[in-house]
Amino acid sequence: MELDAIQKDALAEFGNIGAAHAATTLSQMLMSPIEMTVPEVQAVDIAELHNYISNEISAVVVFQIQGEVADGGYIVVSMPRETVIQLTNRMLGTTDADREINEMDQSAAIEIGNIMISAFLDATAELLDIVMLPSPPALAIDMAHAAFESIIAQMAGDVNDVLIFNTELTSEAPPVYGGIYLLPNAELMQQLFLMLKRLMEPLP
Repeated sequence: MELDAIQKDALAEFGNIGAAHAATTLSQMLMSPIEMTVPEVQAVDIAELHNYISNEISAVVVFQIQGEVADGGYIVVSMPRETVIQLTNRMLGTTDADREINEMDQSAAIEIGNIMISAFLDATAELLDIVMLPSPPALAIDMAHAAFESIIAQMAGDVNDVLIFNTELTSEAPPVYGGIYLLPNAELMQQLFLMLKRLMEPLP
């Protein structure tokens, strides 16, 4: 999918509004100021998605998009191992960063993913004046590209394009990175661009 300048601007605004709400919710949970930015938004063909995903071990939290757009596709948050461990340490007040992802980290990843995606969808759905809700989350700890291959295999060709919101969380600690991947079905993708186009039109 090729985005024109207006679509890129609209998606950047869409992503930044969602990220700002997600950061506010995370700040409340972690009881410390956090900012989340979306420095880059990309729209890619699902067949090319492997070119945009790393091979590193990550926590991949998957939600189906529900609400007014029932079975609208999937939304996924992917966090590299270092990000998961840093956020777990922040939640629990621990400092052990040199470890593999354990059950404690998995629980934290689900909680953080749930908070981020619920806030992201709430904000963006309000912007678009529709209802989008996340299903209960599913978690995979694997090389990121392998986890996404499994997700794509379940979609049975319903999704053609992926919107990638690369995110950066900054706080008093060093910044941590992750990605929010929106895999809408064709109907939801069309709705999104129609609604975003209307939002970007100048007022009469």
